[in-house]
Amino acid sequence: METGTEVEYGSIEREIRIEASPEVVFDVVSSPEHLREWWPDEVDLPGIPGVAGRIGFGKAAGGGIDWVQFTVVDAVPPRLFSFRWTQPEGEAARRGNSHLVVFALEAAGDGATLLRMTETGFRERGWSEAKVVDRYNDHSSGWDHYLPRLIGYAAKVQAGV
Repeated sequence: METGTEVEYGSIEREIRIEASPEVVFDVVSSPEHLREWWPDEVDLPGIPGVAGRIGFGKAAGGGIDWVQFTVVDAVPPRLFSFRWTQPEGEAARRGNSHLVVFALEAAGDGATLLRMTETGFRERGWSEAKVVDRYNDHSSGWDHYLPRLIGYAAKVQAGV
């Protein structure tokens, strides 16, 4: 952490430019067949707001898949896709038991898209400060790994590759 900079651990925010149209980027962040190309290893979700599904990580590590609960909150093509995730299995996703991720998409000219991603809900889980910091740092580094993959993959989809 930089001197004089205080991290609040409540919200992760990223803004990226993607060389693809908002329509393509929306499909890439919301469709199971596209999601598994840049983010989770496995996807089992209907993509319908309010209906629970799950995403899985771990295939690359050679072990089994670690499934994470996932519920679409809102889907407004091509402007907005949001979901709650990490809620305990068998529980409906809500504030206090899950994280909320919002992908807001805006045309950026020349056929590109400005994607603003926020993830919130770390403080609302009732965790100890140490666990909040750990989960926040884990998710923050995860987005730093996966969002560049989203940029490259969406550009390939846009180009028809």
